[in-house]
This record gives sequence, C-alpha cells and structure tokens, in this order.
Amino acid sequence: MNEIIELICDESERMDRYISGAVEDVSRSYIQKLIEKGCVRVNGQVVTSKKEPLNPGDRVTIDFPEPESIAAMPENIPLDIVYEDDDVLVVNKPQGMVVHPAPGNPNGTLVNALMYFSDRLSSINGVIRPGIVHRIDKDTSGLLMVAKNDVAHASLAKQLEEKTVLRVYYAIVYGVVKADSGTVDAPLGRHPHDRIKFAIVAGGKRAVTHYEVLERFEHYTLVALRLETGRTHQIRVHMASIGHPVLGDPVYGTIKGKIKYDGQALHAKTLGFVHPTTGEWMVFDSELPEYFVMLLEKCRALK
Repeated sequence: MNEIIELICDESERMDRYISGAVEDVSRSYIQKLIEKGCVRVNGQVVTSKKEPLNPGDRVTIDFPEPESIAAMPENIPLDIVYEDDDVLVVNKPQGMVVHPAPGNPNGTLVNALMYFSDRLSSINGVIRPGIVHRIDKDTSGLLMVAKNDVAHASLAKQLEEKTVLRVYYAIVYGVVKADSGTVDAPLGRHPHDRIKFAIVAGGKRAVTHYEVLERFEHYTLVALRLETGRTHQIRVHMASIGHPVLGDPVYGTIKGKIKYDGQALHAKTLGFVHPTTGEWMVFDSELPEYFVMLLEKCRALK
C-alpha cells in the first residue's frame, strides 16, 4: 500500500530541498525521482520540477510508492569504534550517516558498515536493523551502543526503557540562554498538521530534557543536554519550544541566524550503561567532531 504524506511548508525553499529536510531517512535523490514521476503535488497540482519554489503555507503531498524489499548488505565503510567486546560495541557515528537502510537510503548506512565489521550482531530488530538498540538522526553525530547478541540487546533495551542509560548531548542553540540550567518536561507526539514532525501535544508521551549552559556567545549558546527520556526529535523539539532551536536544524530551526549551516549542531557526546554480562557501569565520552568545533569558532568570532 502506498503511503501518502502531507506537509505544510513553513518557509520559502526549493521543493526537493524542503522535502528531503522534512522527511527523515529519505535522500534528496530519491525525492527528486518521485518528483519526476509525478508523485508530488503542491496545493493539489502535480509538479515535476525539483526546482519548484515553495512558499510558506503551501500544502505539499507526497505519494510514496509501496516500498521495495530492502536487504541490508555489508559495506566496507570506515567506522569509529570506541569500544568492543563479545557483547557490545560503542560506535561514534559521523554526521550525515543514516543509522539503518530505508527507502531512498538502501546503503551507506551504519548498519551496512557494522555488517562488514562484524558477523555477530543481535537479530531482535530484524535483518534491516541488526544490532541497533537505539538511533540518532542522520545529521546528529555521536555515540551509539550496538548489541552483538540478543541477550545483550534485551539488557540494553531494558535499560533504555527504565531510563537508566546516561545520554548527554552537546548542542549549539540560537540565542543567549539566560538560565544557567533548566528542565523541559513536555509531552511529545506527532505534529497535528504535519505527520513528519513531532511537537508538544496534549496526550503525548512524557519527555524530559535537562539542560546546562556551558558557554554563551553574542548570538548563540553552547549547552549540554541530558536525556531523561528518549523520544524522537526530543532535544530538537524541546529546545525550539523554549525559543532556542538547534543551530542549523532544517525542521525546527525556524530562526534565521548569522551563521548559515545545513545540518544541526547536535552531538551525542557521553554514553553510559550497565554492561549486559559483567554488570559493570561503563561510561564513554567522545571528542567534539570537526564540524562542531568549526561552528564554535564561528560563534566566538561573531560580534
């Protein structure tokens, strides 16, 4: 069965760029093919030019064909392995890499790389997501835990469910955050008018984000964010809700700042969990990636 998605455009943007930014895990090249095939309508009219300009308020309808069967295949893609033993892997995912295959992204994903690196990955999440216990967005970099067997997977998944996993992110957000620290406790669910987005909605799942200011700049702020829960797009929605969206966020970052950046300045820096076999509490930390350091330097240079 075909899947139909409707979006309400909130900015002036070229059509293929807007859709690929709003629809997660789907590449721009795949969107361009759908446009060429007449699968995209703007305000009810079929549009076949990927360069079609969109304006705020335009209703964009995408008719996704029934997905083809995807078989994840091993690919020799370099991986930044932070830790490995017989039960778990901790991987530092680069910005721009999708976690697992999906329509429009059948290869080049973290899963493809993991399958080449190891022939021992948990099977709980099926053949498309072997070993994957949790995920982070394509344009978010940082640490992920991967299970090498089903027993380890079940243990790590239970820790996530019980909210005992330590997950600390660094983000550069728009504006100067006045409070030194704070908590956003607001339920998240699908956006009522745009099913691709998430929003704070009554009756949504409880979501809690704790933040702490690390450095203030003239126009931006570096913050550390600790997840108490792990909802989809949680940090991005929560920070946008208090007037400080993540720098470069193509979906929730509606503020036009002085720094132009395509992608979000969000890095999963610290990860801690109880080892599934030994019971040892393990904490891993990652260096800020080059793109993040570059953005910090730009923030410091702005006057």
